[in-house]
Amino acid sequence: MLYPQKNKFIKWFFHHYILNLVKRNFRQVNFNFIEVSKNKSVLLLANHFSWWDGFLLYYINHKVLKKQFHVMVIEETVQKVSFFKYMGAFSVNKKTREILTSLDYAAKLLNDPENLVLIFPQGKLFSNFIDKVSFEKGLLKILQSAAGRFQIVHAATFIEGLQYKKPSVNVYLATAEAEYQNITDLQQAYQQHYNGAKMQQTKIAV
Repeated sequence: MLYPQKNKFIKWFFHHYILNLVKRNFRQVNFNFIEVSKNKSVLLLANHFSWWDGFLLYYINHKVLKKQFHVMVIEETVQKVSFFKYMGAFSVNKKTREILTSLDYAAKLLNDPENLVLIFPQGKLFSNFIDKVSFEKGLLKILQSAAGRFQIVHAATFIEGLQYKKPSVNVYLATAEAEYQNITDLQQAYQQHYNGAKMQQTKIAV
């Protein structure tokens, strides 16, 4: 497993790099403000549809949630993009037993109320406009290990170009209960949020 690394200069540089990257490539990033507790960490669950996902949610954390950003990333990706580890990325390898180490590490991060852990529960990329979002089972171990110490935030992100050269991003945020006994209930809660967000998205007209 690859762990996050600390380097203030590298983090400062790539923090501004990511914010500028998002601003340069998108016409606008729209989101709703939500309140999160200062006394609890945040488990951010999001749909996974593009290379941009981690950058966009880093931007959202900077603008709205304001926690110490961490994200679970496939090990191969962390190895290829070395600066990710300085921005809070830690690796997961679903093909080995090290996945348990990654899940335990995510739960440990959630013990600190200053932290945010971003996870893409689908486990791989899917279309931005799929109807059903399915979760992999490993997330349940994190919920059980860090029970009571964090709050869940659902994020559903959609990108539209419409008549503009640069696309716009819409991120729909909502807080949710943190106590789930099984993945099915959590998945259904996220699905309800996703369905509502997708309905709002398809009503957009210019």
